[in-house]
Amino acid sequence: MNNPVIQRECFGILRTRKALAMLIVMSVAFSLIVLLRWPTDGRVDLSGMRSQQVFRVFAYTLLAGVLFVVPAFPAVSIIQEKNNGTLALLLNSPLTGATIFAGKLIASLLFALLLLLTSLPAAAACYAMGGIDLHSQLGLLYVVLLTCVVQYTTLALLVSTYVQSTDAAVRMTYAAVFAFGILGTGPYYLLQGQAGTLPLVAWWLQAASPLTIIMDLVGHGDVGSLALLTEDSTLAEYLLLSAVSSLAFIMLTVSRLNHRLFDRARSKGTITDDRQILARGFRRLFFLVDPQRRKSGIPFYANPVMVKEFRTRKFGRIHWLLRLVAGCAVLSLLLTLAATTGVVDWGVRTIGGFMVLLQIVLVVLITPSLAAGLISAERESGGWDLLRMTPMSPLRIVRGKLLSVVWTVGLILLATVPGYVVMIYIQPAMWLQVYRVMICLALAAVYTVCIAAAVGSLFQRTATATTTCYIALIVLFLGPLLIWMGRDAPFSHDTVEAALSINPTGAALSIIQAPGFEIYELAPGAWWVSGIISLVALAGLGCQVWRISRPV
Repeated sequence: MNNPVIQRECFGILRTRKALAMLIVMSVAFSLIVLLRWPTDGRVDLSGMRSQQVFRVFAYTLLAGVLFVVPAFPAVSIIQEKNNGTLALLLNSPLTGATIFAGKLIASLLFALLLLLTSLPAAAACYAMGGIDLHSQLGLLYVVLLTCVVQYTTLALLVSTYVQSTDAAVRMTYAAVFAFGILGTGPYYLLQGQAGTLPLVAWWLQAASPLTIIMDLVGHGDVGSLALLTEDSTLAEYLLLSAVSSLAFIMLTVSRLNHRLFDRARSKGTITDDRQILARGFRRLFFLVDPQRRKSGIPFYANPVMVKEFRTRKFGRIHWLLRLVAGCAVLSLLLTLAATTGVVDWGVRTIGGFMVLLQIVLVVLITPSLAAGLISAERESGGWDLLRMTPMSPLRIVRGKLLSVVWTVGLILLATVPGYVVMIYIQPAMWLQVYRVMICLALAAVYTVCIAAAVGSLFQRTATATTTCYIALIVLFLGPLLIWMGRDAPFSHDTVEAALSINPTGAALSIIQAPGFEIYELAPGAWWVSGIISLVALAGLGCQVWRISRPV
């Protein structure tokens, strides 16, 4: 039977400017990867080393595109229908929930397949250079990526049935994809070689990540293995776990696609100040920030827009942020403890590199969800016109909004400070390195806030702004690391150093002397580049705010 949802969803995706931009960017990126290393002197590399070098960068770039580009459209597919009122019409039509889900799933998979097709010319060029097996490397890469596409598309559709807004759908989907695809490999590198239940669970977690298979395909399977033999591939386990999880996501999503999706039970809640004396005393003793306590008035010296942002946004509430900071602080201390007690033989510098990456990942994941909708959410809801009618100037409005994000990101930066303190206690000579690393992380926070706010202000839809900010920041932060993976082949030392100078991450890793970054001198050059880019982003934000603040 013909499914009308497929045609409607396909045309709806392909008609957007975002889809066109994704296709063009992916095509250009894959072409440049091959052209940068294509032989120009008429000689053939019989060893296949050059093609293997290009294949590594190509495989990682393709995996990054699948992880961070493909889930963008299915993440907002169902919640957008629900908010627009068309999902109720679909459920009242002769179409069943399974038919509606199948239409949305197939349409999203077709667009993902179109993205993968843009990489075929570059893949053919890699194969033509020689040294790459068609079945065990190139063919297996696409099998893993297709499995990954199905898994994360079904996951995104499932997330879309639980959230209440499109920006929350994008945020939660990216967080889930990052947890499944990348973070799942972390516990294994800490617990490998040990016996017990936890190491077994860690092994299955890393087996469920496509990153493990891709690293094995490109010859990086021994990275982080602590000199252990890792000859056994986890391909069979990955395919099994992906199939089982995709089927579970499909069944759960179909079971939720009915009229009960609109029934959202709301608790009337109880203010802490209205409770009995014993309950109030208990909550004030055990809650550093009580979310149910009646808020005090806004003091005269505070920016009312900043207070409004803290009290109204659903994500970034202070009690949840404090829990996040506490969890990250405990994780940083555990990493440092593992290095000092000999649980893992990585050394303090390697652990410091992991803590830097942990903070950068937290900043990149959380900042777009906070800063991208500062202006776009107000424009979408009509709140910007109300703010314009207040006595506050546009400068004070924007300053209050930026301060609400800066304070939040500042708390996240404090998450791993205890780990750095322990590092200084163990090696007092590292205090200068830690001091310079903290400067890099502070610049990284300012950098991400400025870029996310500037990019988000260009859009009228919060979901589009959030998605674009995520993609832009992932390209800016992950792109230089992909170039670093191809250091000396196919990219030269100067090229890698210039790419790492785009953001402060490379400078922080080179200062802490993380493995592979100690040969690059990035500070203070990277600081100047980050500062200039942040100022340009702020200038762009100011111009956009001035434009939308003018009388119509």
